[in-house]
Amino acid sequence: MAKGSKKEIMFERMKEKKKEVKIVRRIVLAIVLIILVIVGIGGYSAYNYVTDGLKPYDADNNDPIAVSIPIGSGIDTISQTLEDNNIIRDARIFKYYVKFQNEGEFQAGDYTLTQSMTLDELIESLKTGRIYREPVFTMNIPEGLTLDQIADVIEAKTNHSAEDFFALVTSEEFVELARQQFPDLITDEVFGENVRYALEGYLYPATYPFYEENPSMETIAFAMLQGTQDNVQPYREILAEREKSVHWLLTFASLLEEEATAQTDRKTIASVFNNRLEIDMPLQTDPTVLYALGEHKDRVLYEDLEVQDPYNTYVNKGLPPGPIAGPGKASLEAAMDPSTSEYLYFLADPSGTNHFAETYEEHMANIQEYLR
Repeated sequence: MAKGSKKEIMFERMKEKKKEVKIVRRIVLAIVLIILVIVGIGGYSAYNYVTDGLKPYDADNNDPIAVSIPIGSGIDTISQTLEDNNIIRDARIFKYYVKFQNEGEFQAGDYTLTQSMTLDELIESLKTGRIYREPVFTMNIPEGLTLDQIADVIEAKTNHSAEDFFALVTSEEFVELARQQFPDLITDEVFGENVRYALEGYLYPATYPFYEENPSMETIAFAMLQGTQDNVQPYREILAEREKSVHWLLTFASLLEEEATAQTDRKTIASVFNNRLEIDMPLQTDPTVLYALGEHKDRVLYEDLEVQDPYNTYVNKGLPPGPIAGPGKASLEAAMDPSTSEYLYFLADPSGTNHFAETYEEHMANIQEYLR
């Protein structure tokens, strides 16, 4: 073979190798680019996944959601509970975020949370046992108000009319909705034949924080129902032991609330009512007469005492069919832990001081001394 031919063959082979190298390089480059694209897409997806998981479930939704954290719950259980109740987007991300923040020691209990809460707000709430947010405004519902009086407060503090709120909380549809939400609180007793309004006395008096400018009427009412649920919960065991119901407690406590003055001793008044009930003596408490009349009067007249109504404790023995107002904490406590006495009568003098008597004669003497 000629030298020229050998050189040409070698040259051709070198050209072929260069071509192969170029092709291999292109293939490697293509593979690398594909891998980078895949990694980039995966990384972007992972970034979006984590970012979304760190956001509130729904920043615009402030409706309260009742969530129960059982005693002994670990972070896995708590995270899953929050996800199941649509409070957070992803249980895993919440769990790792808690660990990253070196948080823990959450408190068991019943919480009212919202989908608009951030992860930090949820963590703070679970640590302290309360909702940790700055409210847009607060609304105070005083003790001893009836549903129509509460409606007036709502009208003064929100853009809802008293008429609309009262219509809501006395409607069959809302009462049934409340029963579904609070089945241990709203029982068959509220549907008793002589009960005037099913939810009378069930909207707890307290100062409520709200986290939006115009909360719905349902949001407001459910917050107050949750307040009652929370405040009767400590008494459930002893109520069961005494074979008494929550309805009984709210009814009895509402009488104490309406009879109360700034200086009154609710526990002693409770003992008077108990003593009367034990001997089948009518309670004869004026606030029940006013509730029967459906009027707010400064003074009860003798003719008013004879009004034929199930709520009038002058003509009917025992407790009225249901609460006559919203009792506060002090009245609930007095109903559950009354004083021990032999008193059957009491009256409040113009300064608000109560004077108790065991006999009718002593009571009449107190009337002569303090009211005439």
